[in-house]
Amino acid sequence: MNSLEPAPTLDPTDELVSALLSASRALVGVSARSIATVEHRVTLTQFRVLVVIDTHGPTRLNQLATRLDVAPSTALRTVDRLIAAGLVDRRDNEQDRREVVIRLTAAGQDMVTEVIGRRRRAIGEIVSQMPLDQRRAVIDALVAFADAADEPQAPEDSARRLGW
Repeated sequence: MNSLEPAPTLDPTDELVSALLSASRALVGVSARSIATVEHRVTLTQFRVLVVIDTHGPTRLNQLATRLDVAPSTALRTVDRLIAAGLVDRRDNEQDRREVVIRLTAAGQDMVTEVIGRRRRAIGEIVSQMPLDQRRAVIDALVAFADAADEPQAPEDSARRLGW
C-alpha cells in the first residue's frame, strides 16, 4: 500500500467485535485467576454449574441441563461429582414431591461467594484505571451487549449474581 493512500477503515461491527474480543481475553484472564484457588476442588465446568444454581436457585436437572446447554446425562454426571464433593445436594421439590431439585450446600455457596468476590475485586481494579468520563459509555455498551445475548442483568448489590 502506498503511504499516500488512506488506511482502510474497519466496518463498525468488525471494530466492535475486535474490541469485545480484546475485553473478553482480559475477562477470561480475571476469571481464570479468580478460580485458581479452588481448581483443586472443582473444574471450570463444575464451577459454572454452581454459578447457574446460585443464580437461579434450586433447580430441576432438566432445567439445569437446558441452562447449561448440555444433555441431561452430562448435567447429571456433573451434579453427581458436585454432590460427592459436598457442594450441592438433591432435595424433594417443595412444590411437587415427585420432583427432585438440586441446590447449593453451604460449602457450595461459600465457594461461589469467595470466587465471585475475588473476581469482582480484580475487575474493580481494572475499572479504577479507566478514565472516569468513559465509564458510563462502557456500562451502557455492556448492558446493551448482555441484552442482545439474552443474559439477565445482575443486581448491583449482589456479587453472587455476577457469577460466571
